[in-house]
Amino acid sequence: MRLFRKKDGSIVQLIDKNKMMDWPVELPLIFIEYIRNNKLESYNDTKVEKEISKYLDEVLEEVAIPRLIEVLEGENKEEIIEALKRIEKIANDNLDMTRPIKPYLEDLMNNKNKEIKELADNILDLFRKEERRKELNKRRKIMKEKEDLFLEGKITAEEYAKVRKEYLTFRDNR
Repeated sequence: MRLFRKKDGSIVQLIDKNKMMDWPVELPLIFIEYIRNNKLESYNDTKVEKEISKYLDEVLEEVAIPRLIEVLEGENKEEIIEALKRIEKIANDNLDMTRPIKPYLEDLMNNKNKEIKELADNILDLFRKEERRKELNKRRKIMKEKEDLFLEGKITAEEYAKVRKEYLTFRDNR
């Protein structure tokens, strides 16, 4: 067990990194996400929150990611498929948790197994959608700024029309 002492004298216990090595490969990611999203703020001690956050980063770097990579680069097709199914579920809930393994997913696109390729592509598609959403938000912001400038008479109708056309073209092309 890993112990963290709070100012009020109470302690927070978290499982040790070494014990997590026996868990299914995706479980350390779920554990990290659960603690960060549901428990961290409830400790009401900024020093302990920082220590726990640092510990969770260590778990991510030393346990979660290496174990996932080991499975994804392995030869056991069934294990890879099961891991990808669980990773896809995690990615649907929180894409940031799967970001460190994105390059390994791209490598799996060259795999001969159709199901592995399909699962990897489904997860990568979530990244593509996120990137598109970010680009659309950026263009929407630029469009809003140009619209305000046009309404104030600071840019011509042609300049506004050009920016509006670029925005609409990008938005409507999927």
